[in-house]
Amino acid sequence: MKTEIQTVDTVRRPVRGAQAPPTIRDTPAQSSSLTQIPTAVVYCEGNFARIDGKTANGLVRHSQAYRIVSVIDSTSSGKNSGQVLDDVINTIPILESLDAVVGHATSLPDTFIYGMAPSTGRLSPADRGVVLDAIARGMNIVSGLHEYLSDDPEIAQAASERRVSIRDIRKPKLSKDMRLFDGSVARVDALRIAVLGTDCAIGKRTTATVLARALNAKGIKTVLVGTGQTGLMQGAKYGVAMDAVPPQFCCGELEGAIVAASEAEQPDVILIEGQGALSHPAFCTSAFILRGSQPDAVILQHAPKRARRCDFPNMRMPNATSEIALIEAFADTKVIGVTLNHEGMSEAEITNTIVAQTEKLSLPVTDALSRPAAHLLAMVVGAYPGLQQRAPSVAI
Repeated sequence: MKTEIQTVDTVRRPVRGAQAPPTIRDTPAQSSSLTQIPTAVVYCEGNFARIDGKTANGLVRHSQAYRIVSVIDSTSSGKNSGQVLDDVINTIPILESLDAVVGHATSLPDTFIYGMAPSTGRLSPADRGVVLDAIARGMNIVSGLHEYLSDDPEIAQAASERRVSIRDIRKPKLSKDMRLFDGSVARVDALRIAVLGTDCAIGKRTTATVLARALNAKGIKTVLVGTGQTGLMQGAKYGVAMDAVPPQFCCGELEGAIVAASEAEQPDVILIEGQGALSHPAFCTSAFILRGSQPDAVILQHAPKRARRCDFPNMRMPNATSEIALIEAFADTKVIGVTLNHEGMSEAEITNTIVAQTEKLSLPVTDALSRPAAHLLAMVVGAYPGLQQRAPSVAI
């Protein structure tokens, strides 16, 4: 029997089949149906709670498509992933190896997720061995690398022999099936808000996820459009892996995802996950996101204590002021608030920075993880009070 080598559609329609995300998340009624969601172990050797472990970090915080049962990182084995990541206990342990995962679990996890985003975008020899071990044990493979594992002869042959699937999140559709920008995004009635940043791996997706939950909890129907591998792994119903699409089609593919979300869901708000930074010379994805989504507003994510660009130690970080000016000069939009990544900051520094930046920028400033989600909600409702009037009264 030939292995099931899956290519994820660049523009994602509602997913069907065994790996489809659940309709409802984070509700008591869902607890009885958790076993219907594929279980997964996330491999993040030496990188959990670090920048290159951002995929694992995101999946531990939020996952609709998979039930994460453990994380592999021998440097933090024996610890609780929630406590290591956010100082909040969860049910996901960190284990030292795949052997330990098998020994700990009541049954073999369905899926092995490669949970790192190395700057090379490729497997190391050691990681290759672990992937092959997971396949040999009968686990499906999910990867967000630029190196497509389904095209690797050794890995594909092993998967075929074990009759398991390989899901390459970044593997795009054929160019003949891609979509050019046609301006139809202008007819979308929903408020469109892009969550951009001053660097890569700075928390844009996390802030967008927290905001989507807060808006939906308030009765403001919101859909999050994913633009990177982690958001698609988490179960984003609509989206595109932007950095895997030829530039000619980036704007059109994103526009298509937004139009599809609007037509199918009829939301009040569409949030667009950001990638990279408009000012970053190594990435062009923010430019495509601004062009393709034509956002009404932008929320900017910034890490005040990060002195140098991620993976680019010779590049100094921009400040929030300069990034806001660049965004508003580049696109017909406005920045309505700033959210902080509090890496390297004490509680007092977070508080003082929020106060200082609010005064300096004349914009609301908050931290999506360390401050109540109500502050993030207020940022949007303050800019668009009509949303509050249209929504039913629902307590957060």
